[in-house]
Amino acid sequence: MTRTTGHRRLGGPSAWLPVALVLAVLATAFIGFEIDLGKRLGIAEEAPAEPQEVPAPEGLDLPELAAPVPVAAPAATDSPISRDAVRRAVQAALANEDLGPHVIAAVGAPDGTLWWDNGTASGTPASLMKLATGLAALESLGPDHTFRTSVRRGERADTIVLVGGGDPFLATEPSEASAWPQRADLTTLAAETAAALLNAGTTRVRLRFDDTLFDGPGLSPEWEPGYFPSEVAPITSLWADEGKDKESQVHIAEPAQAAARTFAGLLRDAGVKVKGKPRTGTTDGAEIAGVDSAPVQQIAEHVIAVSDNNGAEVLARHVGIAEGTGADFGGGTQGVREVLKRLGIPLKGTTILDGSGLSRHNVLTARSLLAVLATAAEQDHLRGIVEGLPVAGFSGSATYRLASSNPEGLGRVRAKTGTLTGVHGFAGTVLDVDGTLMTFVILADKVDPMKALGARKAIDDFTADLAACHCG
Repeated sequence: MTRTTGHRRLGGPSAWLPVALVLAVLATAFIGFEIDLGKRLGIAEEAPAEPQEVPAPEGLDLPELAAPVPVAAPAATDSPISRDAVRRAVQAALANEDLGPHVIAAVGAPDGTLWWDNGTASGTPASLMKLATGLAALESLGPDHTFRTSVRRGERADTIVLVGGGDPFLATEPSEASAWPQRADLTTLAAETAAALLNAGTTRVRLRFDDTLFDGPGLSPEWEPGYFPSEVAPITSLWADEGKDKESQVHIAEPAQAAARTFAGLLRDAGVKVKGKPRTGTTDGAEIAGVDSAPVQQIAEHVIAVSDNNGAEVLARHVGIAEGTGADFGGGTQGVREVLKRLGIPLKGTTILDGSGLSRHNVLTARSLLAVLATAAEQDHLRGIVEGLPVAGFSGSATYRLASSNPEGLGRVRAKTGTLTGVHGFAGTVLDVDGTLMTFVILADKVDPMKALGARKAIDDFTADLAACHCG
C-alpha cells in the first residue's frame, strides 16, 4: 500500500475559491477607488439624481391608458336633498304610536342647513347632551390637552401629596397594549415615586391626597337619587377606575380617599413604607413624579362612543375651569354654554344643567343638536365628536341597534344614543344609497316605559329608512 503524505493535488474548485473571493474584493475596491478618483479629477460623470428615461423599442405600439372607473359614488355632501323624499322615507317610522306624544325629528346637511323637521322644537336630550359637552371640551381645552396626576413634596420633609389633576380615566393598573385610549395609572406613578424617594434616601413617608381641583358637591341635586351608585360616581378630580370598586365594579362613595389608599399600598409594594392612613392635604411643593392622561380628543371620543357619564361630567368641570366660570356643576355647565355660544350653536330654548345628560330638566333643540354635529364635522380640531360616533350595528353604545330594521342602515348610520326612563334619542350622521351625507336627530321624551322596545325600534327604523332613501 502506498500512502500519500505531505502533499495535496492543487487545481480543484475548492482550492481556487478563496483566491477568487480575494481577487473579487480587490477588484471592487479598485473600481470604487477609480470612480472616486475620477470624480476628484473631474473625469467621471456624476450619477443622475433621477431615473433616466428609456425610450420604448421601435415598433412597440402601446394603447392609451383608460380613465379608471370609480368603484363607488362619491358622497354628495354639497347636494341638497329632497324634502319630500325625506318625509316619505321616515313617515312610517314616525307614525309608530310607541314613540309617544312628543317626538322631535330633523334632518340637515353637514354644513348646518336644516333640510326637514317635523315642527317639534325641543326636548329632554338624555345622553345626547354628551355631544355638546364633548364639543365644548375640544374647543375650550384643545384636542391635545392632557390632565396630570402628580406626587409632590409636602410641608414636612417626610410628607408627600398625591394631587388629582382631573384625569377621568386614571386606572389602578397599566392598560393592555391593545387598549384604547391608553390610560395613566397609579401603579406606574407609585413605581416612579418610590424610585425617586429611594434614590434620595427616603424610605418612610406620610401620604396626603389633594382632590381640590373641583369644587362643590360630587352628586348633582338635579339627578335622581338612584343614579348613584348605579350610573355615576361622585365627581372628583382624583379617582381610580372611574370611582368604581375594582372587584364589584360598583361606584363608591369616596373615590378620592379610595384612590389614595390604593396608592399607599402600591408604594409599599415598591419599597417605601407609608406611615398611618392617607389624609387630605394640599401643597405647593416640588413634583416628585407624575403621569399624564390620554389627550382630550381621545377622552371625548370614548365618552361619546360608550356614553360615559363620569367622563362627561369631568370634561364639563374642566371646561368650567378653562373658561373661568367655576369648577362645580354650575360653573361647568355655564362654561359649556359660553363655548357653544362662541361656536355659533343656537341656544335659544335650551337648558344645560350637567355634562352627561342625566338630568331630566336638560333641554336641547333639534337645531342646536344639528349645529353641534355640523360644527364638529367642519373643523378639524372638533372632528373627534363625529369620529367618536358609534356605528349602528357594529360599535359602542349602538352595537345592537338597527338589527331588525332595513339592512341598508347597518354601517351607514353613525349616531349617539340618548336614554333615560321614558326618553329615547338618536343623533348623528347617515349616508343614503346615493351617497348623500345627512345629519339627523330623533328624540322621543314621553315614551310609556312599557313600550320602550317599540319606541327604540321605531327610532332605528327612522334612521335605517333614511339610509335606504334616494334622498339626494
